[in-house]
Amino acid sequence: MNSPWINYHHLYYFKTIAEEGTVSKAAEKLRVGQPTLSAQLKQFEDTLGVQLFERHHKKLVLTEQGKVALDYSKNIFRMGSEMYEVLHDRLKPLKPSLHLGALDSVPKQIVLQLVKHAFRISPCQITLSEGKSDELLRELTAHRMDLMVTNFMPTGVDAKGLYPKSITKKNVAFYGAPKYKSLRKGFPKSISGEPMILPTYDSKLRQDLDHWAKLHKIELNVITESQDISVKKLMATSEMGLIPTATHTVTGQVLRGELVEIGQLQGVYEELFLVTAQRKIANPIASKLMESFVV
Repeated sequence: MNSPWINYHHLYYFKTIAEEGTVSKAAEKLRVGQPTLSAQLKQFEDTLGVQLFERHHKKLVLTEQGKVALDYSKNIFRMGSEMYEVLHDRLKPLKPSLHLGALDSVPKQIVLQLVKHAFRISPCQITLSEGKSDELLRELTAHRMDLMVTNFMPTGVDAKGLYPKSITKKNVAFYGAPKYKSLRKGFPKSISGEPMILPTYDSKLRQDLDHWAKLHKIELNVITESQDISVKKLMATSEMGLIPTATHTVTGQVLRGELVEIGQLQGVYEELFLVTAQRKIANPIASKLMESFVV
């Protein structure tokens, strides 16, 4: 089945309405009658088979499909302007763009490695976003983001259209300031009741830790929950408590003597995934990263 042909006049009208916020303002800018513009918008929605706007208190609000369409329309008309300028030798083609997202809990070293790998594939302009899992997944599935680094994969309906790739899987150990070094003796029973800085339940690691603690009858004395690995390391080096993490996230602190390994957790791993969403036109740099990037 062939895709419907996009009327680019309609696409431009839609973009202008979205940017102006109302049909009346867009009609004034385009010098088109409001009834005509409303009819053109309705025809464009019928062609696409989706609703692009919803009315709220006499205002037009973009639907999720509308937000995606607006992103594409901006890129289409930006590329059209660029093509004209390039053909007339007025500027050089823009670098390809890549939007990467990462959970707060993902070590910054991993993000840095991913960025460097992208630059080796092709000179590009990279946008980096950090946040919670649900926020980033929403951006990814709406195609406003190309790739996401996460330690927690959704399941069931939430995983539809998502393609993950495991990029690292490392053993987890408890780390603490040197004053906790004596806890190595008798580990893991020795850490029962000690102050701990743990990941939130957005992380699969937290669920695995709860299971491990129950299995070994360890009391988890949680003083702080956070997904931000930088905050957790700072608290641990300040002697506030123990943190469970993979070795590569605290290498610098261990080498400087700020943290010591207390003991490894058998069967508990920190696994990171690179995730992309199904889309008709894939970002070529994102595709190559999915094929080749590992830690």
